[in-house]
Amino acid sequence: MQELHDAPLAPLTTFRLGGPATRLVTATTDDEVIAVVREADASGTPLLIIGGGSNLVISDKGFEGTALRIATTGFRLDGTRLELAAGENWSDAVARTVEAGLAGIECMAGVPGSAGATPIQNVGAYGQEVSATITEVVAYDRRADEVVTIPNADCGFSYRHSRFKQDPTRFVVLRVRFELEDAGGLSAPLKYPETARTLGVEAGERVPAATARETVLKLRAGKGMVLDAEDHDTWSAGSFFTNPILTEAEHAAFLARAAERLGPDVTPPAYPAGDGFTKTSAAWLIDKAGFTKGYGAGPARISTKHTLALTNRGGATTEDLLALAREVRDGVFAAFGVTLVNEPVTVGVSL
Repeated sequence: MQELHDAPLAPLTTFRLGGPATRLVTATTDDEVIAVVREADASGTPLLIIGGGSNLVISDKGFEGTALRIATTGFRLDGTRLELAAGENWSDAVARTVEAGLAGIECMAGVPGSAGATPIQNVGAYGQEVSATITEVVAYDRRADEVVTIPNADCGFSYRHSRFKQDPTRFVVLRVRFELEDAGGLSAPLKYPETARTLGVEAGERVPAATARETVLKLRAGKGMVLDAEDHDTWSAGSFFTNPILTEAEHAAFLARAAERLGPDVTPPAYPAGDGFTKTSAAWLIDKAGFTKGYGAGPARISTKHTLALTNRGGATTEDLLALAREVRDGVFAAFGVTLVNEPVTVGVSL
């Protein structure tokens, strides 16, 4: 276990933003993770959990307390059953399951961060969500002071949300277990239209899992969504805003605003999101509100490849990023009456 004081946190995040932590501990085993959490809880010390740092926006002032970086390792495959330690690199784990000929998470290739974060955010991409394959989550319950195993049905999964995100100070994810599919080397049925279209097949068809993974990686790279230290378009948290889910009344009001602004022939994206709800595209809203690719004059700008990614051009501060995010959020609301919600977790700041 490594311990540092007044330790920079920016290098541990994909934004490369944020001030130092009073104390930074890197834990490489579950027991070390639990020991650090117990110590912080017993002493009343504020605790910040860091995995891959791909979903964090940390204050320029940093974090007064203990930052715990989870660097545990463990990839165990038994038939179609997969167990990942929380600190395992998610994208690498996806690659290994595809090499093993298994389906279920191949379209989440290239998603940055660690495996332990996936159930918290109910990570999803290109038509797949981890909630469809997670069987259970092993976590340390800070309230009960014990390790618990939580089955999928009790994880409270919904779009980019979970029980763990709802109550962020209670559970520390240690391991995640999945049930994948042996489809003879083929992918799961493709659900995302862009993926199917790129591959020249119909939605619902299967392709070789390796082909699906490679296609998704190319699509993500074209949008600046694959980490590259040399490319500032990837110095981001991926999608900064979640796709809004609207009630029937909210959707009707949005359509009226869109027609008024863009004309009656324009049809905004709409996807079923459960009984009485419709999901629309945050990227579409941002673009149509006037915030196009590359927007911004300062060190924090919208990606030149994708309007959903806010980026650090190399010299930004967290406040620069938040100023841009607020401008985009407020501009979208003024244009369409829809409120965008940030996807990354904020530490010491708020949007």
